[in-house]
Amino acid sequence: MKKLARSIANHSKLILMISLILLLPSVYGFIKTDINYDLLSYLPDDISTTKAEAILKKDFDCGSLAMLIVENMEDKDVVKLKEKVAKVDGVKDVMWVDDIADLSVPKEVLPADISKLLYRENSTMMIVKLEKGTADIKTQNAVGDIRDLCGKQAFLSGMSGIVKDTKDVADKETPLYVLIAGILTIIILSLTIEDTAVPIIFLTSIAMSILYNFGTNIIFGEISYITKALCAVLQLGVTMDYSIFLLHRYDEELEYTDDRISAMTEAISNTITAVFGSSTTTVAGFLALCVMQLGLGKDIGLVMAKGVLIGVISTVTVLPSFILMFDKQIHKYKHKILLPTFEGTSKWIVRNYKKIAVAFVILFIPAFIGSQKAKVYYNLDETLPKDLPSIVATNKLKNDYDMNSTNIILIRDSIDAYKVDQMVEELENLEGINSVIAIEKYLGPGFIQDIVPDDLLGKLKSGGYEQIMVNSEYKAASDECGVQLEKMNQIVKKYDKEGLIGGEAPLTDDLIKIADKDFRNVSIASILAIFVIIAIIFKSVSLPIILVLAIEAAIFTNLGIPYYTGTVEPFIASIVLGTIQLGATVDYAILLTSRFKEELNKGYDKFTAMEISIKNCSRSIVTSGLSFFGSTIGVGIISKLEMIGALCSLMARGAIISMFIILFMLPAILLVFEGVIVKTSKDFGGSKPTIEA
Repeated sequence: MKKLARSIANHSKLILMISLILLLPSVYGFIKTDINYDLLSYLPDDISTTKAEAILKKDFDCGSLAMLIVENMEDKDVVKLKEKVAKVDGVKDVMWVDDIADLSVPKEVLPADISKLLYRENSTMMIVKLEKGTADIKTQNAVGDIRDLCGKQAFLSGMSGIVKDTKDVADKETPLYVLIAGILTIIILSLTIEDTAVPIIFLTSIAMSILYNFGTNIIFGEISYITKALCAVLQLGVTMDYSIFLLHRYDEELEYTDDRISAMTEAISNTITAVFGSSTTTVAGFLALCVMQLGLGKDIGLVMAKGVLIGVISTVTVLPSFILMFDKQIHKYKHKILLPTFEGTSKWIVRNYKKIAVAFVILFIPAFIGSQKAKVYYNLDETLPKDLPSIVATNKLKNDYDMNSTNIILIRDSIDAYKVDQMVEELENLEGINSVIAIEKYLGPGFIQDIVPDDLLGKLKSGGYEQIMVNSEYKAASDECGVQLEKMNQIVKKYDKEGLIGGEAPLTDDLIKIADKDFRNVSIASILAIFVIIAIIFKSVSLPIILVLAIEAAIFTNLGIPYYTGTVEPFIASIVLGTIQLGATVDYAILLTSRFKEELNKGYDKFTAMEISIKNCSRSIVTSGLSFFGSTIGVGIISKLEMIGALCSLMARGAIISMFIILFMLPAILLVFEGVIVKTSKDFGGSKPTIEA
């Protein structure tokens, strides 16, 4: 290890040159990595709803549906608009009343539910079939073209529009996330580190490792927009303490030698050992997300685990090179910092450790209850600003047409027409169903479908399947919608055991069911992984329980606050937050515990050892915690995408909560259980106390 460290220290200029050259392929990889803006596409391929979506794409050339509402326009002009929309690249077909009846036929003569479905007092609705999926670039371009074509008289509703608006907002805001995270981190580091040039050097080194991470994402082909938005700020937050550790160790070594190369060699050697062990818990936390059925977990988990590893490598290669190059500037320009010595704090904690331990137990109970009862939402349209075109159109569809969700039922086209007619009748009788569109309903069960024009029949039958459109007044992800979908599925299976239901509502319903399982699986996986790592690091049975319990208390507190404040968070936050907070802040607990062990092994009694540990670790923990807070809180404040803003706000709050619990409550717990820890841990020294707290 020493040989490698000395080689790095001796070749700082060469390393910097190579690191700068590597930025070029990283930029290329970053540009070439596709971004997925459709969260529903991360559902497993083997569930019935995604199978239904696949059939709609393959056999009906319908990647997605959109509803186009046109206001204050005569029917003859609506037909002209329909023809123009149908010619837009990416549009497969546009369905309207003229596909069923001649426009000369009065509206009053049309079937009541057709008239109700397509007409309102001053508007009419067309159903637009798009060739590709909601997030496909062809669909996104088609949505933009349709909006440009229709102007202010028309409103395009559907997931394709929501995805486009999400993309536009995310693409616009993501650079701001990085900028504000960088500015706030520089401010915090300037207040907590006395070396004036260090914040810029740290940020430059980490920015390069972030770009390396973004560039290597090309191996995945694509990443989600959430991963793209969070990756930079998360990597900045969780790897900053590695940089702080290296610099502090380098400064310590300079106290014993004037040889900068030798000092850096020792600093790198010690940092590699300490940081790789510390980063293992962070990597394990992110990799735990890979157990999620929802593919988004694997997306975030792999990208961030890779980012942490790249950050560690950069910390022991690129950063030392920067420090050696700018050593004079670093040590020449210094300023006062705001952080206290924590001497008084350490004495107070040790003196009151029993009271603090009791307070910990009291805090844990309501925190756990709140975290279990906190509510989340799954509607993706609720994560966007209300003035976006897709949200305005969605609300108009809901308010004017009582259409909160549209479901597509797929049954085998060999089912007898009279049975389909019976099924349609049962579906219509379900509470909350607005309309059911099926060819049997309008032609009659005895009508010979062979004489129906192919272009009309092909819209409803293809590839051995018949599609039936069912419109519901219930909102996707609502309890009523869930019950309705269950009953709808029972009816469909009654007539066709192979029948499938697709659409936003059933996809969202599957998302809810999968998310509940994912929350449990991810929590268990992350806790077990980090439990094992801590057990190996400390060769202890009791310490993994204590340290994980301390961080879990911080997580429960963070997730429980929304319950007591009446706030509803997006579902993804509850799934990934615990793992991220656990993996990112358990390092604080390991740092404090390691120092406590070190001081006990020197022969100090437990109270003195803890005072020394708190005093010496507090600045590093506070600096790291505040840096994580700074890298995420700005995004939480400025983001218009609530999915991202809420998650960053929770992470920022979690960093502060974890910091306080590790500084105040963990020492108390360690002191209470010191005797148990010594007996159940290898090489964990301990002596009988010489003072009483």
